[in-house]
Amino acid sequence: MRRPVSRKAPKPLVKPSYFPAENVLDRALPPALVGQLEFEEYHFRNFDLTQANLAGRLFHDCLFENCNLAGATIQNAALQNVAFDGCKLLGLQFHSCRDMLFGVHFDRCQLDYASFAGRSMPTTRFMGCSLQEVDFRQADLSGAVFEDCNLLRALFAETRLIGADFTTAHGIELDPELNELQQARFAKESLPGLLAKYNLLIE
Repeated sequence: MRRPVSRKAPKPLVKPSYFPAENVLDRALPPALVGQLEFEEYHFRNFDLTQANLAGRLFHDCLFENCNLAGATIQNAALQNVAFDGCKLLGLQFHSCRDMLFGVHFDRCQLDYASFAGRSMPTTRFMGCSLQEVDFRQADLSGAVFEDCNLLRALFAETRLIGADFTTAHGIELDPELNELQQARFAKESLPGLLAKYNLLIE
């Protein structure tokens, strides 16, 4: 059963931008931090975390920049106002993260095959991202922004998209009868993707 969602418009999160100098890390954790479970106000740059096990870890007000997290395990991880900039996040199962204070930002990221199924993440911003075959089913994306994003074969069903902005997104195909789209914004070029199931010829 789908979880009830609040009707009150949430405020967008402020993307983290302050990090103490000692918390700006490049390529690898220093030995003193290996095994640490909680990270607050950390800036991770150029890390290769392919297939890494991040299960159960807490990240609060953190930024991952130019990092590769493809295939990483994030089950029960806490992502509390975490930004990803220029990152490879292929196949990440964001639906398995902790619910409490979940909040993320994505700029120029590769998110193909990731899953946000059932995730409550209103006002999330996806900027210049590849979102091919991403699973958004039963997610709450009210007020989300998909700026210049590729949504080819992304899955939407029972998804709350009230007030979402798709005006510069492309490749989108979804069924208006199976999703909540009140006040959602689309470009005229997206019309075929919204009417695909009717097999219409749009000229």
